Amino acid sequence: MSAATAIEQLYEHPETRALVALVDDAAELVRSEGEAAFAELRVEGSRWRRGESYVFVLDLEGSTLVHPDPSEEGSLHRDRKDVAGKPIVAGLIAAATASPRKPSGWYHYEWPVPGGIFPRWKSTYVRLVEAPSGKRYVVASGMYDDRMERAFVADLVTSAVELLERDGEAAFAALRDPTGPFAAKDTYVFVVDLDGACRVPPAFPNLEGQDLRDLTDARGRHLIRDMIEVVRTRGEGWVEYMWPKPGESNATQKSTYVKSATLGGRPVLVGCGVYLPGAPSEPEPAGKRSATELMTLVREAAELVERKGEVAYAELRTKGSKWFEGSTYFFVWDMDGNEVFHAADPSREGVNRRDLRDILGRPTGTWFLEIGTSPSGEGWLHYMFPEPGHVFPSWKSTFAKRVNLPSGEVRIVCCGVYDMRMDEAFIEDVVDRAAALVARRGRAAFPALRDKKGPFVFMDTYVFVLGTDGTELVNGAQPGIEGKNLLALRDIGGKAVAREEIDAALTNGRAWTECQWFRPGDDRPARKKTFVRSVQIDRETFIVGSGIYR
Repeated sequence: MSAATAIEQLYEHPETRALVALVDDAAELVRSEGEAAFAELRVEGSRWRRGESYVFVLDLEGSTLVHPDPSEEGSLHRDRKDVAGKPIVAGLIAAATASPRKPSGWYHYEWPVPGGIFPRWKSTYVRLVEAPSGKRYVVASGMYDDRMERAFVADLVTSAVELLERDGEAAFAALRDPTGPFAAKDTYVFVVDLDGACRVPPAFPNLEGQDLRDLTDARGRHLIRDMIEVVRTRGEGWVEYMWPKPGESNATQKSTYVKSATLGGRPVLVGCGVYLPGAPSEPEPAGKRSATELMTLVREAAELVERKGEVAYAELRTKGSKWFEGSTYFFVWDMDGNEVFHAADPSREGVNRRDLRDILGRPTGTWFLEIGTSPSGEGWLHYMFPEPGHVFPSWKSTFAKRVNLPSGEVRIVCCGVYDMRMDEAFIEDVVDRAAALVARRGRAAFPALRDKKGPFVFMDTYVFVLGTDGTELVNGAQPGIEGKNLLALRDIGGKAVAREEIDAALTNGRAWTECQWFRPGDDRPARKKTFVRSVQIDRETFIVGSGIYR
């Protein structure tokens, strides 16, 4: 089989195949001509350097030897990191040198396109080559396309298997590291014993040690059992199942590559899942309430409790009523954090939940009480918990409202929906709360807005703050762009995004804007709506906002 045929069979997208062929040919040039090839690789307009596509060369110490930016050449950048703290140069070198049996591979990190401001995922293919001089180099090229390939996932799993078989359980730390090589875009590597016990669950620590054999997808398929069967019978392979993406209520096909590894003398399953471009999705589930419908329901229940007091709890507990349908039910707290009513699990009643945290360590108990004491007395909370009867956590969006009982006592009436679709109501709510915090505390509020375990970062949503001069002051998802001026930032259609957001907020106080942007993990432009508010404090005006992909 020729190299071109092998590449064509391995990669689905022509852009990926072209990139791999480019690096392979550049590496062959260095192997045959040595350091003399560097001059040819630098020629602008050649196949090695055209537009955003270019070949670069590193030595194993981390110095850049070939790069389209002359100021980069000769510089040692081994400690350079991306916006999330992921090591770039060290990761590229490791992808080519970590295994003597695997002198090539992929590395994924976030970096702005040339001349750009916002970082995008970059997938870089690397190849280790030895020149006639005996020196070894890493030849590489990358693409900013946010497109995942099956080969990327298989590459992650294969590298993880080699590391596990070499280092044993000491490799678990690297697999769990969110800035390490085994977390890329929205994918991560996991390890499961063949008896179903989860050994390494980077995304959800609460699953460690859990028996996952009864875990089912949206169609009732036992996905872990199927993965174990593939590993036992074939050693490796793909398993496909239906699973909701964060912020979506309908399930999309997720493809997971699994492979057998030997750990401590016993076989284990190593896997990595991905939502591939164009993966089929199911329709929105029938009967699942929207954000607007849930807010209406909670307000009606609050009116019932306010009018009847605790006598109303019997109605809220009635299964099959509009108050209690499936996994949608009511619960009530007092202002000390005691759960005084829980329709689905009465054993929880009387327990103090003030210190409750979700599986990501987010202080949900504190948030409930903060909503209860807020001026509006109502709001949304988003947190991760397993749905009743399940072990795998899901995002739950809960609307809470403060009420006064006939006795004069104060309660917080709550109801939530698992895997609720991201909604404009969530965005307005989180921006309003962030704006209120900034109005009270000014710049002292910024650390809370950045906190990834706080209420202002959830699913794929975050709050940002702009100065009226266009400077990004807070970005909950990409702190690396803070301090940069975004007035020149334009969307795919050429719209001045930051300028429009600032003007809309200053003119109207609060407003929605639209632009065309790349959704993380997707190479297709999407319509993004952004809600912004202006806040003035201590003679400073801030623009607080958050966005949603539609």
